[in-house]
Amino acid sequence: MTEDICCGLRVGQQVPDFEMDTYEPAKGKFGKFSIKKQKKNKKWTVLFFYPADFTFV
Repeated sequence: MTEDICCGLRVGQQVPDFEMDTYEPAKGKFGKFSIKKQKKNKKWTVLFFYPADFTFV
């Protein structure tokens, strides 16, 4: 039943291609992160989101 309600990824599923804006505090620059580029370069990637942390508000 939970599968019908929740729409997250499961172990072994491919992450869809996406791109997002980033900020690198050490460099003081904005940039972009592309999962497609990470896959192409055969890089391991761990993604987690921590809402409202280090925001500019």
